[in-house]
Amino acid sequence: MQGDMDTRLRDNPKFQKLVSTRNTYSYLMTLAMMVVYFGYILLVAFNKEFLAQKLGAGLVTSVGIPMGVGVLLFTIIITGIYVRRSNTEFDSLKEDLIKEANK
Repeated sequence: MQGDMDTRLRDNPKFQKLVSTRNTYSYLMTLAMMVVYFGYILLVAFNKEFLAQKLGAGLVTSVGIPMGVGVLLFTIIITGIYVRRSNTEFDSLKEDLIKEANK
């Protein structure tokens, strides 16, 4: 009985669309995060002079500090975007699939 339900679920076009959409979205979000994070790390490694520039005359803060905070904020924002889409679009598709599978 369980194997039959698994097969029906796996063969359902809505399930395949959900998996495909979720995987593509996850890969794109991961790529965006990696570009931002490793971009910052590469700047730290190869362009310290740029990051060490002062933001203005008499200021102690350098360019690297707001950029680092920006990386952290980007992480929080991108996580929020993913959770919002997951909780709305992906969860509703999942609920539809569960209802169809229980019929």
